[in-house]
Amino acid sequence: MQIDIIRLLLDFGLVVLIWIIQLIVYPSFLHFSTKNLVTWHRIYTSRFSAIVIPLMFGQLGVSIYQLFTQTSFYTVSSLVVIILIWISTFWIFVPIHSIISNENSSESDLVTLVNKNWLRTFLWSLLFVYSFFEVLDFYK
Repeated sequence: MQIDIIRLLLDFGLVVLIWIIQLIVYPSFLHFSTKNLVTWHRIYTSRFSAIVIPLMFGQLGVSIYQLFTQTSFYTVSSLVVIILIWISTFWIFVPIHSIISNENSSESDLVTLVNKNWLRTFLWSLLFVYSFFEVLDFYK
């Protein structure tokens, strides 16, 4: 089905973005002075948000649609993973980004950002692999 391909593309886009963020963007924060970090962080968050927000809402919307049209273990469990990603984003990462934007971050906050982001990196990677094999199995 086309919806499964759309979902796979959304999952792929998010997994690529999270790995770029995890391996390049967040670790680079440790190499900025506080003033330069705040300046760059404001630019980075607005630019990345323009990409990440539509992808996240698209992924959530498609997964909810799939849940109601193709209820299965895959659709239920993947929606649970997506909800966990959203919860971690707003509970853990938005507050850390606020600390950075408010010029209150320490090196410890930046290290915490990198370390805790492994959770989202793992979950989005798991989700992509799961979707990939689900689509592959569907087209057999």
